[in-house]
Amino acid sequence: MASGGRGGPPWADPRMFKALFYGGPGGPGGHRGGPHRRGGRARRGDVRAALLLLIEGGPQNGYQLIQEIERRTDGLWKPSPGSVYPALQQLEDEGLVRAVEFEGKRAFELTDEGRSYVETNREELGDPFAAATGDVDENVMDLRGLMFQVGAAAMQVVAAGHTEEAKKILAETRRQLYKILAEDEPIEGEADEQR
Repeated sequence: MASGGRGGPPWADPRMFKALFYGGPGGPGGHRGGPHRRGGRARRGDVRAALLLLIEGGPQNGYQLIQEIERRTDGLWKPSPGSVYPALQQLEDEGLVRAVEFEGKRAFELTDEGRSYVETNREELGDPFAAATGDVDENVMDLRGLMFQVGAAAMQVVAAGHTEEAKKILAETRRQLYKILAEDEPIEGEADEQR
């Protein structure tokens, strides 16, 4: 079976299943395997650029900003509050954003200086959302979405009391997937016997 180590796609290793969804070592954007985007974490400059570009569209609170970054990157990048709120504080300290009351919550909007900064530095700010997803294969993204849908359907079937049927279907699906690998790759030892 293909491994998630060097030379093989990282999601081929069942241990890397979680990394496929959440980034990190071995997953898309991880530190092992082929060329992929950065994982669920982005450089501090990327967070800063994303926040400035989003706030340019109107006042938003920290939670809304995190959700919008996740939405724009199809769930591949969800910055933590521990990276967003300090970045917002720094932008506020620099005079680029200010805290305002918006829809009953503390939100952030660009100051005049902030608007000028975004306009002047738009090229340097780039598109942090595209940068976070740029190297992820579209087929992997489609597969990722489908796996989430299958998982959700399985949980609904279980909730409706059909656990055994769901287990049978998923076990058969797993067998069929491994059958694809078995047809593509010789089993260890077989290659030696064929020589």
